[in-house]
Amino acid sequence: MVINPDSLLGTTLASITPTNAEALAQAQERQNQLTKPPGSLGLLEVIGCQLSAITGEVPPPVPSHPVLAVFAADHGIFDQQITPWPQEVTVQMLINMCHGGASINALAPETGTEIWPIDIGIANGVPNAPSLRRRRVRNGTADFTQQPAMSLDEAQQALEVGIALADEAVAGGADVLLTGEVGLGNTTSAAALIAVLTGTDPELTTGRGSGSDEAMLNRKVDVIRRGLALHHPTADDPVGALAALGGLELAGMAGFMLGGAAHRVPVILDGVLSCASALIAAGLDPDVTGYLIAGHLGDEPGIRVALDKLGLPALCDLELRLGEGSGALMALSIVRASARVLRDMATFAEAGVSGKMDE
Repeated sequence: MVINPDSLLGTTLASITPTNAEALAQAQERQNQLTKPPGSLGLLEVIGCQLSAITGEVPPPVPSHPVLAVFAADHGIFDQQITPWPQEVTVQMLINMCHGGASINALAPETGTEIWPIDIGIANGVPNAPSLRRRRVRNGTADFTQQPAMSLDEAQQALEVGIALADEAVAGGADVLLTGEVGLGNTTSAAALIAVLTGTDPELTTGRGSGSDEAMLNRKVDVIRRGLALHHPTADDPVGALAALGGLELAGMAGFMLGGAAHRVPVILDGVLSCASALIAAGLDPDVTGYLIAGHLGDEPGIRVALDKLGLPALCDLELRLGEGSGALMALSIVRASARVLRDMATFAEAGVSGKMDE
């Protein structure tokens, strides 16, 4: 797909730059001077240095205003019996979030995270609810075993919904963005996209999602194979792959990541859906990867495949498989700790502690 440089997507891509290599080197040097053996704090050191590279500051500021955007959408492949849950659960869970009853509502107060529930493509009507943002591109996607999930224009529109929301969040003071989603059938689209964008067999990217049994898992793999055979999506056309396979919430999260990178703000990924979206974003501009932090590993095999391709280490593995942004919320405290280590630990010289003896 040729992207109009004057579109919101085009101007956003043009404004994304690599993270700051000089700040990264300075942060790594400071890490080596702190009162600990170099490398002894593992990923806390890696993420602290990444935050400096993102912000251009050494030490980096501790993220204090997090926003979690939860994109909700439905999928036409639901009709292929790839989930044991009724499609009504998508809208029911979104409304539950709006009223404060979801897992992320329980977890968010620990970090002071603001939650934005977003209808980007639910198939049916959504009642009014507190904090609900209506940004619907279309009423769910089409069944990708029969036709493209959406048009190229709709895929770009959904990406731009995510970009506009990132712009809004940063304008309101957000200094770290978190990604989340709700959508029955969405792990099938995610597994399909990860297969395409990493060149991996769908059997290795497809998991059980929300409770599929062995027969349903096999059906999911078959559905993906049929979709790939019908559309022939390729990694060098991420928007085309997105349009062919869905979904709208995946596009929204990818746009949210692009917007975060354009504003030089870190973005924390959640589970397999976020990882699929990260591959889309990185396919549009590889420099986006430097702004992404992988929140966690989970039971879905596609997470590991996607993160290996992106070269991102996961911060924790709590055996999560819920989505919604739950894993990103759990990782946020680790991200903040990484910044505090680089900011608040004393150097050997400051503490009067002897460094390692020369051999």
